[in-house]
Amino acid sequence: MANQPIRLAVIGLGMASKPHLAALRQLAPNVEVAGVFARDEERRNAVAEQGGWRAYDSLQAICEDATVDGAIVITPPNARADIVAALAKAGKHVLMEKPVERDLSRAVSLVETCEAAGVQLGIVLQHRFRAGAEALRGLVDGGTLGKINMVRVTVPWWRDQSYYDQAGRGTYATDGGGVLITQAIHMLDLMLSLTGPVSKVSALIGTTSLHDMEGEDFANAGLVFANGAIGSVMATTASYPGGAETLELDADKAGLRLAAGELVINWRDGRTETIGEITGTGGGSDPMDFPCDWHRDLIADFAMSLRDGRAPRITGRAALEVHRLIDAIERSARSGQLTAVQVAS
Repeated sequence: MANQPIRLAVIGLGMASKPHLAALRQLAPNVEVAGVFARDEERRNAVAEQGGWRAYDSLQAICEDATVDGAIVITPPNARADIVAALAKAGKHVLMEKPVERDLSRAVSLVETCEAAGVQLGIVLQHRFRAGAEALRGLVDGGTLGKINMVRVTVPWWRDQSYYDQAGRGTYATDGGGVLITQAIHMLDLMLSLTGPVSKVSALIGTTSLHDMEGEDFANAGLVFANGAIGSVMATTASYPGGAETLELDADKAGLRLAAGELVINWRDGRTETIGEITGTGGGSDPMDFPCDWHRDLIADFAMSLRDGRAPRITGRAALEVHRLIDAIERSARSGQLTAVQVAS
């Protein structure tokens, strides 16, 4: 594997596959598309012809292809468990779209399936790979900011009703819920990767009259972090026309605001720095209005992890942290009580 391209199959060719396929084209020849598969024969053949790739006629064909190192799984959350189990049994590494599964218990089970088989499981939470987020990571890891005292996450996005009119969209059976697990999960994961875990939450979730859907389109929660910081999160898909998602940190030495990839640092000594730039993030009427750069860098990290014999930056085990937080927010909203976040076993 050290001197050969990493060969990845792509499973699932819906809307979310667009940035993956664009990113894979940029990563050639170091990363090769071994082939593509979707249940819709016409679609898989069309995508395969357009990309010059093989169209697999079954999941089993991927599992039996000895030239395949791993697969990128981009199916809806309810259609992953059997796919991942088959890939793991065949010794194929897995890079999978978020969320890990529809709820915490299923997510834990899927992670354990891959761990038991000895295959890597990476999760696509690409917001960690934006330039502003990478710079913020460097500041936090380097201790430059001092203690983080307050944290605020805001996701003021918009989805029109046609988005939720798609079969299964925003339902618990298919997606696992609404804005928390489908949209806000990105910023919540990024937050946790910088702040460490949340210990307690007090939350309210609901569905506005703007949407006819089963899951929530609004969530609000107060957060108490394990390190003593306090904070809040507000996420919605009912904020027309949709705005930039933001992560704000108030630390000993600076106040920081990461908005749509642009990081602004207001140092307490009077200096101001700006890193990165504002880009489309999919927060408006077009969910895919964002560049493929973040996906490219995440896929490249996953591919190189296979070559180097290490874990990818965002493992399935690491992604369980954001699932634990979402689970606690949902439990708190149902009970109306301050609720502890489940601790990793």
